[in-house]
Amino acid sequence: MRPWHQQPGALARFVADLVVSETAHLRPGAPALPAGPWPLHTSLGEDGLGLDSLERMSVAAALSEALHLHESGADELLTTQPSFGDWLKITGRALEQFDARLTFRTSGSSGQPKPCTHTLADLQQETRFLAGLFAGAHPEPLRRVLTAVPAHHIYGFLFTVLLPVELGHLPVQDVRALAVNSLPQRLSSGDLLVSHPVHWALLARHASALPAGVVGATSTAPCPDATAQALVDLGLHRLVQVYGSSETAGIAWRDAPAAPYELMTHWTRPEGRDHELLRLSDHTAPRAFVLQDALNWHSPRRFNVAGRLDQAVQVGGINVFPSRVREVLLQHPEVADAAVRLVALQDSARLKAFVVPKVDADTVDLIQRLDSWLAPRLSTAERPRAFVLGAELPRNAQGKLVDWV
Repeated sequence: MRPWHQQPGALARFVADLVVSETAHLRPGAPALPAGPWPLHTSLGEDGLGLDSLERMSVAAALSEALHLHESGADELLTTQPSFGDWLKITGRALEQFDARLTFRTSGSSGQPKPCTHTLADLQQETRFLAGLFAGAHPEPLRRVLTAVPAHHIYGFLFTVLLPVELGHLPVQDVRALAVNSLPQRLSSGDLLVSHPVHWALLARHASALPAGVVGATSTAPCPDATAQALVDLGLHRLVQVYGSSETAGIAWRDAPAAPYELMTHWTRPEGRDHELLRLSDHTAPRAFVLQDALNWHSPRRFNVAGRLDQAVQVGGINVFPSRVREVLLQHPEVADAAVRLVALQDSARLKAFVVPKVDADTVDLIQRLDSWLAPRLSTAERPRAFVLGAELPRNAQGKLVDWV
Protein backbone atom coordinates (compact mmCIF):
# COMPACT_ATOMS: atom_id res chain seq x y z
CA MET A 1 0.00 0.00 0.00
CA ARG A 2 1.39 3.37 -0.99
CA PRO A 3 1.97 5.93 1.80
CA TRP A 4 -0.76 8.53 2.24
CA HIS A 5 1.41 11.32 0.80
CA GLN A 6 1.81 9.44 -2.46
CA GLN A 7 -1.95 9.10 -3.01
CA PRO A 8 -3.16 11.27 -5.92
CA GLY A 9 -3.86 14.80 -4.73
CA ALA A 10 -3.62 14.05 -0.99
CA LEU A 11 -0.45 16.01 -0.24
CA ALA A 12 -1.53 18.91 -2.45
CA ARG A 13 -4.84 19.22 -0.58
CA PHE A 14 -3.11 19.02 2.81
CA VAL A 15 -0.49 21.66 2.00
CA ALA A 16 -2.93 24.03 0.27
CA ASP A 17 -5.47 23.85 3.10
CA LEU A 18 -2.74 24.53 5.65
CA VAL A 19 -1.42 27.52 3.68
CA VAL A 20 -4.92 29.02 3.40
CA SER A 21 -5.67 28.44 7.09
CA GLU A 22 -2.35 29.72 8.39
CA THR A 23 -2.53 32.83 6.22
CA ALA A 24 -6.04 33.56 7.50
CA HIS A 25 -4.68 33.28 11.05
CA LEU A 26 -1.95 35.79 10.21
CA ARG A 27 -4.42 38.21 8.60
CA PRO A 28 -7.57 38.33 10.78
CA GLY A 29 -10.40 40.09 9.01
CA ALA A 30 -8.63 40.14 5.62
CA PRO A 31 -9.98 38.39 2.50
CA ALA A 32 -9.05 34.72 2.36
CA LEU A 33 -6.65 33.27 -0.18
CA PRO A 34 -8.22 31.54 -3.18
CA ALA A 35 -8.94 27.90 -2.46
CA GLY A 36 -6.26 25.44 -3.49
CA PRO A 37 -4.67 23.29 -4.64
CA TRP A 38 -3.19 25.72 -7.13
CA PRO A 39 -1.20 25.13 -10.33
CA LEU A 40 2.30 23.91 -9.47
CA HIS A 41 3.94 27.04 -10.85
CA THR A 42 1.90 29.32 -8.53
CA SER A 43 4.20 31.56 -6.52
CA LEU A 44 3.59 31.75 -2.80
CA GLY A 45 5.19 35.19 -2.74
CA GLU A 46 3.86 38.64 -3.48
CA ASP A 47 3.89 37.93 -7.22
CA GLY A 48 1.42 35.06 -6.71
CA LEU A 49 -0.61 34.26 -3.60
CA GLY A 50 0.68 37.46 -1.99
CA LEU A 51 2.57 36.20 1.07
CA ASP A 52 5.36 38.50 2.17
CA SER A 53 8.64 37.09 3.48
CA LEU A 54 7.54 36.99 7.13
CA GLU A 55 4.25 35.31 6.24
CA ARG A 56 6.02 32.71 4.14
CA MET A 57 8.35 32.00 7.04
CA SER A 58 5.43 31.56 9.43
CA VAL A 59 3.47 29.33 7.05
CA ALA A 60 6.59 27.25 6.37
CA ALA A 61 7.06 26.80 10.12
CA ALA A 62 3.45 25.65 10.49
CA LEU A 63 3.84 23.13 7.66
CA SER A 64 7.11 21.87 9.15
CA GLU A 65 5.41 21.45 12.52
CA ALA A 66 2.43 19.61 11.03
CA LEU A 67 4.44 17.09 9.00
CA HIS A 68 7.60 17.02 11.15
CA LEU A 69 9.79 18.10 8.27
CA HIS A 70 12.59 18.88 10.73
CA GLU A 71 12.98 15.13 11.25
CA SER A 72 14.51 14.92 7.78
CA GLY A 73 16.15 18.36 7.79
CA ALA A 74 13.94 19.66 4.98
CA ASP A 75 12.21 22.43 6.94
CA GLU A 76 14.70 25.16 6.01
CA LEU A 77 14.31 24.50 2.28
CA LEU A 78 10.72 25.79 2.25
CA THR A 79 11.69 29.42 2.84
CA THR A 80 14.10 29.36 -0.11
CA GLN A 81 11.64 27.99 -2.68
CA PRO A 82 8.97 30.25 -4.16
CA SER A 83 6.32 28.03 -5.74
CA PHE A 84 3.56 25.70 -4.59
CA GLY A 85 5.06 22.91 -6.68
CA ASP A 86 8.43 23.42 -4.97
CA TRP A 87 6.80 23.05 -1.57
CA LEU A 88 5.06 19.84 -2.64
CA LYS A 89 8.31 18.42 -3.95
CA ILE A 90 10.25 19.30 -0.79
CA THR A 91 7.51 18.01 1.48
CA GLY A 92 7.07 14.79 -0.46
CA ARG A 93 10.78 14.00 -0.35
CA ALA A 94 10.90 14.75 3.37
CA LEU A 95 7.96 12.42 4.05
CA GLU A 96 9.69 9.62 2.16
CA GLN A 97 12.37 9.81 4.84
CA PHE A 98 10.11 10.35 7.87
CA ASP A 99 6.31 10.24 8.12
CA ALA A 100 5.78 8.52 11.48
CA ARG A 101 4.28 11.51 13.33
CA LEU A 102 1.92 14.38 12.54
CA THR A 103 0.93 17.42 14.58
CA PHE A 104 -2.49 19.06 14.37
CA ARG A 105 -3.51 22.32 16.02
CA THR A 106 -6.57 23.08 18.05
CA SER A 107 -8.65 26.07 16.96
CA GLY A 108 -6.78 28.35 19.35
CA SER A 109 -9.88 30.41 20.06
CA SER A 110 -8.79 30.91 23.67
CA GLY A 111 -5.39 32.21 22.61
CA GLN A 112 -2.52 30.39 20.90
CA PRO A 113 -3.49 27.20 19.05
CA LYS A 114 -2.34 24.09 20.88
CA PRO A 115 -0.23 21.54 18.96
CA CYS A 116 -1.40 17.94 19.30
CA THR A 117 0.99 15.25 18.07
CA HIS A 118 -0.11 11.78 16.96
CA THR A 119 1.73 8.83 15.52
CA LEU A 120 0.72 7.83 12.02
CA ALA A 121 0.33 4.28 13.31
CA ASP A 122 -2.32 5.38 15.83
CA LEU A 123 -4.22 7.34 13.20
CA GLN A 124 -4.12 4.35 10.87
CA GLN A 125 -5.42 2.17 13.70
CA GLU A 126 -8.46 4.45 13.89
CA THR A 127 -9.05 4.50 10.15
CA ARG A 128 -8.96 0.68 10.05
CA PHE A 129 -11.77 0.73 12.60
CA LEU A 130 -13.66 3.34 10.57
CA ALA A 131 -13.20 1.40 7.34
CA GLY A 132 -14.86 -1.61 8.97
CA LEU A 133 -17.60 0.60 10.35
CA PHE A 134 -18.48 2.01 6.93
CA ALA A 135 -17.88 -1.12 4.88
CA GLY A 136 -19.91 -3.34 7.19
CA ALA A 137 -23.19 -1.44 7.13
CA HIS A 138 -23.58 -0.30 3.53
CA PRO A 139 -25.56 -2.11 0.83
CA GLU A 140 -22.69 -1.73 -1.64
CA PRO A 141 -18.99 -0.80 -1.46
CA LEU A 142 -18.24 2.87 -1.13
CA ARG A 143 -16.80 4.22 -4.37
CA ARG A 144 -16.00 7.88 -3.72
CA VAL A 145 -15.32 10.36 -0.90
CA LEU A 146 -16.67 13.90 -1.16
CA THR A 147 -15.18 16.34 1.31
CA ALA A 148 -16.44 19.62 2.74
CA VAL A 149 -13.67 19.84 5.37
CA PRO A 150 -9.98 20.84 5.19
CA ALA A 151 -7.42 18.05 4.89
CA HIS A 152 -4.93 19.50 7.39
CA HIS A 153 -7.32 19.31 10.35
CA ILE A 154 -7.32 15.97 12.15
CA TYR A 155 -10.91 15.10 11.18
CA GLY A 156 -10.26 15.93 7.54
CA PHE A 157 -6.98 14.04 7.55
CA LEU A 158 -8.53 10.90 9.01
CA PHE A 159 -11.61 10.87 6.77
CA THR A 160 -10.35 12.35 3.49
CA VAL A 161 -6.70 11.26 3.46
CA LEU A 162 -6.26 8.03 5.43
CA LEU A 163 -9.75 6.51 5.22
CA PRO A 164 -9.93 6.53 1.39
CA VAL A 165 -6.72 4.45 1.40
CA GLU A 166 -8.22 1.93 3.82
CA LEU A 167 -11.39 1.72 1.72
CA GLY A 168 -9.47 0.75 -1.40
CA HIS A 169 -7.83 3.96 -2.64
CA LEU A 170 -11.10 5.78 -3.26
CA PRO A 171 -10.99 9.04 -5.24
CA VAL A 172 -11.58 12.21 -3.23
CA GLN A 173 -13.49 15.24 -4.53
CA ASP A 174 -13.61 18.62 -2.76
CA VAL A 175 -17.15 20.04 -2.70
CA ARG A 176 -16.61 23.07 -0.45
CA ALA A 177 -17.11 25.47 -3.36
CA LEU A 178 -20.48 23.96 -4.33
CA ALA A 179 -23.73 25.60 -3.24
CA VAL A 180 -25.60 23.22 -0.96
CA ASN A 181 -28.73 23.30 -3.11
CA SER A 182 -26.71 21.93 -6.06
CA LEU A 183 -24.84 19.31 -4.04
CA PRO A 184 -27.57 16.60 -4.21
CA GLN A 185 -27.22 16.55 -8.00
CA ARG A 186 -23.51 15.72 -7.58
CA LEU A 187 -24.17 12.83 -5.18
CA SER A 188 -24.85 9.24 -6.12
CA SER A 189 -25.10 5.83 -4.50
CA GLY A 190 -21.80 4.73 -2.98
CA ASP A 191 -20.68 8.24 -2.03
CA LEU A 192 -19.35 9.12 1.42
CA LEU A 193 -19.90 12.81 2.15
CA VAL A 194 -17.57 14.07 4.89
CA SER A 195 -18.84 17.33 6.36
CA HIS A 196 -19.59 19.22 9.58
CA PRO A 197 -22.84 20.16 11.39
CA VAL A 198 -23.23 23.67 9.95
CA HIS A 199 -22.91 22.33 6.39
CA TRP A 200 -25.22 19.42 7.13
CA ALA A 201 -27.84 21.83 8.54
CA LEU A 202 -27.73 23.90 5.35
CA LEU A 203 -28.09 20.75 3.25
CA ALA A 204 -31.04 19.59 5.35
CA ARG A 205 -32.72 22.95 4.88
CA HIS A 206 -32.17 23.45 1.15
CA ALA A 207 -32.22 19.94 -0.33
CA SER A 208 -35.55 18.48 -1.39
CA ALA A 209 -34.21 14.92 -1.47
CA LEU A 210 -30.92 13.01 -1.43
CA PRO A 211 -30.02 10.12 -3.71
CA ALA A 212 -30.34 6.61 -2.30
CA GLY A 213 -27.21 4.93 -1.03
CA VAL A 214 -25.34 8.05 0.15
CA VAL A 215 -23.51 7.82 3.48
CA GLY A 216 -22.44 10.79 5.59
CA ALA A 217 -19.91 11.54 8.32
CA THR A 218 -19.95 14.50 10.68
CA SER A 219 -17.67 15.75 13.43
CA THR A 220 -15.98 18.91 14.85
CA ALA A 221 -19.13 19.73 16.88
CA PRO A 222 -22.32 18.02 18.05
CA CYS A 223 -24.81 17.47 15.26
CA PRO A 224 -28.30 18.46 16.46
CA ASP A 225 -30.70 15.54 16.56
CA ALA A 226 -33.20 17.48 14.44
CA THR A 227 -30.60 17.95 11.70
CA ALA A 228 -29.63 14.28 11.73
CA GLN A 229 -33.26 13.19 11.55
CA ALA A 230 -34.03 15.66 8.74
CA LEU A 231 -31.18 14.19 6.68
CA VAL A 232 -32.48 10.66 7.19
CA ASP A 233 -35.94 11.87 6.15
CA LEU A 234 -34.40 13.31 2.97
CA GLY A 235 -32.99 9.91 2.09
CA LEU A 236 -29.49 9.85 3.56
CA HIS A 237 -28.68 6.17 4.05
CA ARG A 238 -26.62 6.70 7.19
CA LEU A 239 -25.03 9.57 9.11
CA VAL A 240 -22.08 8.53 11.27
CA GLN A 241 -21.41 11.08 14.01
CA VAL A 242 -17.89 11.03 15.44
CA TYR A 243 -17.00 12.34 18.89
CA GLY A 244 -13.38 13.37 19.42
CA SER A 245 -10.92 16.25 19.38
CA SER A 246 -7.56 17.35 18.04
CA GLU A 247 -5.96 16.02 21.24
CA THR A 248 -7.55 12.57 21.07
CA ALA A 249 -8.58 11.98 17.44
CA GLY A 250 -11.83 9.98 17.23
CA ILE A 251 -13.14 8.50 20.47
CA ALA A 252 -16.68 7.29 19.84
CA TRP A 253 -19.42 7.13 17.21
CA ARG A 254 -23.15 6.82 16.70
CA ASP A 255 -25.36 6.59 13.62
CA ALA A 256 -28.83 7.34 14.98
CA PRO A 257 -30.18 10.68 16.24
CA ALA A 258 -30.23 10.94 20.05
CA ALA A 259 -28.56 7.53 20.45
CA PRO A 260 -25.66 7.15 22.90
CA TYR A 261 -22.13 7.26 21.55
CA GLU A 262 -20.19 3.99 21.53
CA LEU A 263 -16.45 3.90 22.21
CA MET A 264 -14.24 2.88 19.33
CA THR A 265 -12.45 -0.41 20.00
CA HIS A 266 -9.12 1.24 20.84
CA TRP A 267 -10.61 3.24 23.74
CA THR A 268 -11.65 2.11 27.20
CA ARG A 269 -12.96 3.79 30.35
CA PRO A 270 -10.92 3.37 33.55
CA GLU A 271 -13.19 2.17 36.33
CA GLY A 272 -14.61 4.97 38.44
CA ARG A 273 -13.31 7.81 36.22
CA ASP A 274 -16.22 9.41 34.42
CA HIS A 275 -14.27 12.02 32.45
CA GLU A 276 -11.07 10.11 31.73
CA LEU A 277 -10.41 7.62 28.92
CA LEU A 278 -7.54 5.29 28.12
CA ARG A 279 -6.30 4.97 24.54
CA LEU A 280 -5.02 1.52 23.65
CA SER A 281 -2.33 1.62 20.97
CA ASP A 282 -0.89 -1.18 18.85
CA HIS A 283 2.58 0.34 19.12
CA THR A 284 2.88 2.33 22.35
CA ALA A 285 1.84 2.09 25.98
CA PRO A 286 -1.78 3.02 26.84
CA ARG A 287 -2.29 6.75 27.42
CA ALA A 288 -4.84 8.47 29.63
CA PHE A 289 -6.81 11.52 28.43
CA VAL A 290 -8.94 13.82 30.57
CA LEU A 291 -11.91 14.98 28.50
CA GLN A 292 -13.30 18.52 28.33
CA ASP A 293 -16.91 17.30 28.31
CA ALA A 294 -19.20 15.95 31.00
CA LEU A 295 -20.29 12.43 30.01
CA ASN A 296 -23.37 10.53 31.17
CA TRP A 297 -22.53 6.82 30.97
CA HIS A 298 -25.20 4.21 30.12
CA SER A 299 -22.78 1.28 30.18
CA PRO A 300 -18.99 0.79 30.25
CA ARG A 301 -18.79 1.70 26.54
CA ARG A 302 -21.85 3.86 25.82
CA PHE A 303 -22.47 7.48 26.85
CA ASN A 304 -24.14 10.78 26.04
CA VAL A 305 -22.33 14.12 26.04
CA ALA A 306 -23.74 16.47 28.67
CA GLY A 307 -21.82 19.64 27.78
CA ARG A 308 -18.43 21.28 28.07
CA LEU A 309 -16.57 21.43 31.37
CA ASP A 310 -14.45 24.41 30.26
CA GLN A 311 -17.37 26.68 29.18
CA ALA A 312 -16.40 26.61 25.51
CA VAL A 313 -19.17 26.88 22.91
CA GLN A 314 -19.17 25.72 19.30
CA VAL A 315 -19.31 28.22 16.45
CA GLY A 316 -18.96 26.66 13.03
CA GLY A 317 -17.20 23.63 14.50
CA ILE A 318 -14.66 25.79 16.38
CA ASN A 319 -14.35 25.95 20.16
CA VAL A 320 -14.93 29.56 21.21
CA PHE A 321 -14.67 30.92 24.75
CA PRO A 322 -17.14 33.78 25.44
CA SER A 323 -15.05 34.78 28.45
CA ARG A 324 -12.08 35.52 26.19
CA VAL A 325 -14.24 37.60 23.84
CA ARG A 326 -15.50 39.56 26.85
CA GLU A 327 -11.92 40.20 27.98
CA VAL A 328 -11.07 41.62 24.55
CA LEU A 329 -14.17 43.83 24.57
CA LEU A 330 -13.20 45.22 27.98
CA GLN A 331 -9.91 46.42 26.47
CA HIS A 332 -11.79 48.91 24.28
CA PRO A 333 -11.48 52.44 25.74
CA GLU A 334 -15.23 53.10 25.48
CA VAL A 335 -16.44 49.88 27.15
CA ALA A 336 -17.17 49.77 30.89
CA ASP A 337 -18.60 46.24 31.03
CA ALA A 338 -19.74 43.49 28.69
CA ALA A 339 -21.36 40.07 28.53
CA VAL A 340 -21.04 37.56 25.70
CA ARG A 341 -23.31 34.61 24.93
CA LEU A 342 -24.11 32.12 22.22
CA VAL A 343 -27.15 32.81 20.07
CA ALA A 344 -28.70 30.01 18.03
CA LEU A 345 -29.39 30.92 14.43
CA GLN A 346 -31.45 29.05 11.89
CA ASP A 347 -28.58 27.08 10.41
CA SER A 348 -25.74 27.67 12.83
CA ALA A 349 -24.74 29.62 15.93
CA ARG A 350 -22.80 32.82 16.60
CA LEU A 351 -21.93 35.00 19.56
CA LYS A 352 -23.81 38.08 20.70
CA ALA A 353 -22.60 40.81 23.08
CA PHE A 354 -24.26 43.15 25.57
CA VAL A 355 -22.06 46.23 26.04
CA VAL A 356 -22.21 48.87 28.78
CA PRO A 357 -20.49 52.00 27.41
CA LYS A 358 -18.44 54.23 29.67
CA VAL A 359 -20.22 57.37 30.88
CA ASP A 360 -18.29 59.65 28.54
CA ALA A 361 -18.48 57.33 25.54
CA ASP A 362 -20.04 58.54 22.30
CA THR A 363 -22.70 55.91 21.60
CA VAL A 364 -23.34 57.15 18.06
CA ASP A 365 -21.95 54.44 15.76
CA LEU A 366 -20.32 52.73 18.76
CA ILE A 367 -21.46 49.30 17.58
CA GLN A 368 -19.81 49.85 14.19
CA ARG A 369 -16.63 51.05 15.88
CA LEU A 370 -16.59 48.03 18.15
CA ASP A 371 -17.08 45.65 15.24
CA SER A 372 -14.22 47.24 13.30
CA TRP A 373 -12.00 47.29 16.38
CA LEU A 374 -12.59 43.59 17.08
CA ALA A 375 -11.90 42.47 13.50
CA PRO A 376 -8.09 42.26 13.77
CA ARG A 377 -8.22 41.00 17.37
CA LEU A 378 -10.63 38.06 17.10
CA SER A 379 -11.17 35.25 14.65
CA THR A 380 -14.32 35.17 12.53
CA ALA A 381 -15.87 32.58 14.85
CA GLU A 382 -15.15 34.71 17.93
CA ARG A 383 -16.56 38.01 16.62
CA PRO A 384 -20.07 38.74 17.96
CA ARG A 385 -22.71 38.90 15.27
CA ALA A 386 -25.07 41.12 17.26
CA PHE A 387 -24.54 43.89 19.82
CA VAL A 388 -26.87 45.48 22.35
CA LEU A 389 -25.98 48.66 24.28
CA GLY A 390 -27.34 49.33 27.74
CA ALA A 391 -26.68 51.30 30.93
CA GLU A 392 -26.04 48.09 32.92
CA LEU A 393 -25.85 44.36 32.30
CA PRO A 394 -29.23 42.57 32.45
CA ARG A 395 -29.61 40.75 35.76
CA ASN A 396 -32.46 39.13 37.69
CA ALA A 397 -33.57 39.86 41.25
CA GLN A 398 -30.83 37.58 42.59
CA GLY A 399 -28.19 39.55 40.69
CA LYS A 400 -27.46 36.76 38.22
CA LEU A 401 -26.82 37.62 34.59
CA VAL A 402 -29.82 36.86 32.37
CA ASP A 403 -30.27 36.60 28.63
CA TRP A 404 -31.19 39.55 26.45
CA VAL A 405 -32.93 40.01 23.14
